[in-house]
Amino acid sequence: MSERSRTSSPGVFDFVERRWEEDILPTLTRYIEIPAKSPAFDPQWAAHGHIDRAVALIEDWSRRRPIEGLTVETVRLPGRTPLILLEVPGTSAETVLLYGHCDKQPEMVGWSDGLGPWIPVRRGERLYGRGGQDDGYAVFCALTAIEAVQRSGAPHARCVVLIEACEESGSRDLPAYMEALAARLGEPDLVICLDSGCGNYDQLWGTTSLRGIVNGVLTVEVLSEGVHSGASGMVPSSFRIARQLLSRIEDERTGAIVKDFQVVMPPARREEARAVVATLGAEFGRFPVMPDMRLAKEDPVELMLAGTWEPALSVLGADGIPAVVDAGNVIRPKTSLKLSLRIPPTLDAVEATRRLREILETGPPYGARVTFQAQTPSPGWDAPATEPWLLSALHAASERHFGKPAMFRGTGGAIPFMAMLGARFPRAQFFVTGTGGPGCNAHGPNEFLHLPMAKRLTACVADVIVAHYRARRG
Repeated sequence: MSERSRTSSPGVFDFVERRWEEDILPTLTRYIEIPAKSPAFDPQWAAHGHIDRAVALIEDWSRRRPIEGLTVETVRLPGRTPLILLEVPGTSAETVLLYGHCDKQPEMVGWSDGLGPWIPVRRGERLYGRGGQDDGYAVFCALTAIEAVQRSGAPHARCVVLIEACEESGSRDLPAYMEALAARLGEPDLVICLDSGCGNYDQLWGTTSLRGIVNGVLTVEVLSEGVHSGASGMVPSSFRIARQLLSRIEDERTGAIVKDFQVVMPPARREEARAVVATLGAEFGRFPVMPDMRLAKEDPVELMLAGTWEPALSVLGADGIPAVVDAGNVIRPKTSLKLSLRIPPTLDAVEATRRLREILETGPPYGARVTFQAQTPSPGWDAPATEPWLLSALHAASERHFGKPAMFRGTGGAIPFMAMLGARFPRAQFFVTGTGGPGCNAHGPNEFLHLPMAKRLTACVADVIVAHYRARRG
C-alpha cells in the first residue's frame, strides 16, 4: 500500500511527509551527531556542553516554525539539566500536554560496519544513530502535528510541549521543573507521550502500562587488598557471595523473582496481551538470540506478560573484575554489580527499593561487607480507563493513516514522567505512543528510527488533537 493510499486526508499527510523530508530530517541528522548523553552516563555533561548543543539545535528549529502564537523557552533551574517549554495558545481553555526528551543513552558496542552512535546514516526507511528514535524525533513530531492542525484550519485546545534532558537518568530533574512551572502548565486533560514503542510499523499503538525500575550497585567486600589465589578455599570469593545474594532475589534456574516484588495483574491486561499476540503472530518475541537458544517462556502470551507485568532482574555492569587479559591469580578484594530490577506497573517503587536493600544487606554471608547503593527509583504506571472519544479517535486516526485499527499493549520499559503525571493529574486522559518497533534496538547498537512510522504517527497526533477539541467542545 502506498503512502498516499493509506490516508483519506492526503492534505494532512502530504504536508507532514514534506515537512519530514525537507525540514525535519536535516535537523534530526544533526541532532544524532551530538553525543548528548544523559547525566547518569556523563556526569560532566554541563562542562562538555553536548546537552546544551542539542537543546540549542531544537530551540532554533522550533523558533522557525510558522505556528501561530508559538513561544519557545529553555528553562534552566540551578544545577539541573535544561528543559524546553513550547506553548501554543488555543481556542479553548483545555490543555493538551505533549512530552518527549532529548538526552541519550551511551554509545554501547556492536554497531555494524558503517554505523555508529553519532554517525547518522539513512538506509531506505531507516535513520540510524543514537537518539533519533529515543527520543529525538518527539519534538519534531509534536510541533509538526500542531502545525498541520493549524494549516488545516481546525480549532484546537492550548498545546504545551515539554522536552526534558534527563529522562534516561530517571527524570530526576523533572519534578523540580513540574513544581516550578505548575502555574504555567495548568491542568492538562490530555497527555500525549511520544517516548514509547509499537508492536509493528503497520498501525497506531497505544501503551497502557509501563514497568517501574529500581537500579543500584551491589558491592561485596572481603579483603582490604588482593591476595594470592593460593588462599582460595580459605577466603570466600566476593563473586560467590554476590551470587548468593542475587539468589535471594531471583531463582537463577527460572528467573522467577521473589513474591516481595510481584502484584496481582488486572485481567484486562491479559486480554490485551492475547490480542497483541494474535495480531503480531510470528513477529512477536523476535530478539537477536544465539542459534538454538530459547526465550524465557514458550507460551507467547505468558512471554509478553513476563516482559510487561512481571518483575525481572538484570546485571548491567560490574567493577572490581579485571579484563580477561589482565586477570592474574589473585583473590579480588571486592565485586560491584550494577543491578536493574524491573518491577510491575502498580508496585510501589520506593517500598521496592527499601525492601531490595534490606534483602541484600541483611545477614551477609561470612560477615562480608555488603552495601546496596540505590539510585532514585522510577515508578511504573497503569493507564486509567480510556474515554470513548479518545478510543474512537485513536482507531479513526489509525484507519486513516495506516489502513488498520489501533492496538494497545503494556511495555516493559519505564517512563518516569507518566507516573508523575498520572499522580499529578488524575482526571487526565493519556495517549502514550512512540516509534520504538521491531528491530529498532533503542539503547543498543544499530538504533534506528523507522521513518514511515514517524510520519504516520505525526499525522495521527494531529488527528487526535483535533478530535480532543471536538469532544471537549461538543
